Amino acid sequence: MEKNIFQKIVYFFDKLEDRVRHRLSRKPLFYALVGGTGVILFWRGLWHFTDYVNNRIFFALSGRYSFEFGTLPWWDGISSMVLGGILLLMTGVFVSSFIGNEVILTGVRGDKKIAEKTEVEVVSEIEETVKLKKKINQMSQTLEEIEKSLEKHKK
Repeated sequence: MEKNIFQKIVYFFDKLEDRVRHRLSRKPLFYALVGGTGVILFWRGLWHFTDYVNNRIFFALSGRYSFEFGTLPWWDGISSMVLGGILLLMTGVFVSSFIGNEVILTGVRGDKKIAEKTEVEVVSEIEETVKLKKKINQMSQTLEEIEKSLEKHKK
């Protein structure tokens, strides 16, 4: 089956993202710098574009402007958003920077938001967490005892 042009483009950028993330993961500080720059550029662009729209459309109707834009062109905000979006998409940071990993994971698991859970569900979840912590502590103690026993047998 022949892929259409959209599927080819998506495939190309998916592979590009994989390569970029693989290379950047070896240099975490640089990775953070590139990702952070992408976030800042994206939000700067959104901010400038909404200011431009607000200033040109809403305030122009009243015959006055909220502030002077100086010589900023109309495409200033859009270009920052696009550049920031490209950086975020190429580094794989776009979704996680805006939504967060926990929100994505709860959606995948089908969990309810904490605001939607009843008190009984929250208490039950807390009790389950406490039980798991106790079990992990027991397993840790057992493992320490086994390690001590093995060290005695080695001597």
